[in-house]
Amino acid sequence: MVEERRRSTPTPEQLRIWRGFVETSATLRDRLGAQLQNSSSLSSGDYQVLLALSEAPGHAARSSELAALIDWERSRLSHHLGRMEKRGLVRRVPAADGVHGVDVHLTDEGAEAFRAANVPHLRAIRDLFVDALSAEQLAAVDEVTAALRAHLGLDADADADGRPSE
Repeated sequence: MVEERRRSTPTPEQLRIWRGFVETSATLRDRLGAQLQNSSSLSSGDYQVLLALSEAPGHAARSSELAALIDWERSRLSHHLGRMEKRGLVRRVPAADGVHGVDVHLTDEGAEAFRAANVPHLRAIRDLFVDALSAEQLAAVDEVTAALRAHLGLDADADADGRPSE
């Protein structure tokens, strides 16, 4: 029974790899967030919202759909949108279809803030992530990410190996 329990937990080597992955991901996220804040006065959360709205049809989305798109709780998004609205980045209006809900619109100021932040942010991604890896390592990261996404059910169109289903 003890032997069975041992096999169901990660080995020390697997835990070392896991910890390295988690700690490195957190450091990368923190540094990218700090760079974004310093260069644009946008938080990572602001950028996520603005990116999703910039890609949405008509640069607008129902708040519940936006929460799902960026994987946030609706209450967290509501509070964040209030702060963004005060800064003129987004505008919330009652849903046009008469159903309860709020549509979130990207304002001209929000679109400009996103455009201004985008190039420095993409350069930071290149500097901190892309340039640290060879082409082969980037391909391996892509494979690992795809496998994790498939395992976690994040990509419905991927098979168990993380490859897109045909």
